Amino acid sequence: MSRLADEVEAVQLGMAAALLGHAGALLDDRRVSIGELRFLVERLIEALRDVLRIAESRGAGSARPAEGRGDHQGQGHRD
Repeated sequence: MSRLADEVEAVQLGMAAALLGHAGALLDDRRVSIGELRFLVERLIEALRDVLRIAESRGAGSARPAEGRGDHQGQGHRD
């Protein structure tokens, strides 16, 4: 079971890394629409949740901020 979890985590981390690359390219395009940016932010939130889950499972849980808080004056997001 541990090997399967490691494989799933590797896929999730790889997807997060690829998403960061895509985000950089999208932000460089001045013609990007609000809808495209919103979609990007939603995917980034999903990837960040996965990465936090992985970090917690590896023992870094004490580094996680309070649930629902962003890092801009405590503003969370809407689902």
